[in-house]
Amino acid sequence: MRRGLRTRILGISGTLLVALILAFIVLPAFVVTLAAFNDRAILSFPPAKYSTRWFTRALTYRDFQTGLWNSLVVTAWASSIALAVGTGFAIALKRYAFRLKDTLEGVLLSPLIVPHFTIGLGLLVLATGLGAARGFAVVVVTHVIVVLPFVIRSVYISLQNIDERLELAAASLGARPGRVLTTITLPLLAPGLVSGWLFAAILSFNEFTASLFVTGQATQTLPVAMYGYVREFADPTLAAVSVIYIAVTAALLTVANTFLGLGKVLNVEQGR
Repeated sequence: MRRGLRTRILGISGTLLVALILAFIVLPAFVVTLAAFNDRAILSFPPAKYSTRWFTRALTYRDFQTGLWNSLVVTAWASSIALAVGTGFAIALKRYAFRLKDTLEGVLLSPLIVPHFTIGLGLLVLATGLGAARGFAVVVVTHVIVVLPFVIRSVYISLQNIDERLELAAASLGARPGRVLTTITLPLLAPGLVSGWLFAAILSFNEFTASLFVTGQATQTLPVAMYGYVREFADPTLAAVSVIYIAVTAALLTVANTFLGLGKVLNVEQGR
């Protein structure tokens, strides 16, 4: 009797704890969403009157348009380069044994623990010394370094789910290494490759801390442009931009999960 009651209490407590955690996570987004529809030119909650004027301003503001284009260019280059480089490193770390392997892995994954402002400042100093400060190349390299660990993680997990006997069987039937790679390995790695690129693109597009150090007026990304805006204005335009961010990111992740099964890619659930 007591054990059953204790189990019920623990179950209810666990449910309440999860609900509180979800509320803690979702509540700020809910508040920002309502604030974005505020008709007044100052942030207030709850809004007395609703309007979509700030979404129009967010989409037509010149610095945001320039920052969006720059972000798309940097994101496309950074995520693609990170995918190619990260895939090579993931295969090397998973399939081969060599000296200083653990050291290499630690260096590649270090952006997960090194503050991004340190990365941005260090690359700014390096680029200044080379005479290439605040150019698009420096911004792209910075983003590649920041997102590379996520690509490596995604591809590495996909490699663990591949049955290497399929590759050995193809090789034993006379397929050359290049053909095995293109017809067996890469198709089986496709979910991990696409997921890695998608996560890299989302993270690169949202990267602010490191970008703040390495971008200039001509190369500023959208997050940096938003930072410049909030220093001059206090209207709900940034709340509108945030709502657009949330909606687009949620849609991309939903589509990726539907068609790729991110649970398996991220090793959340075991492959069948």
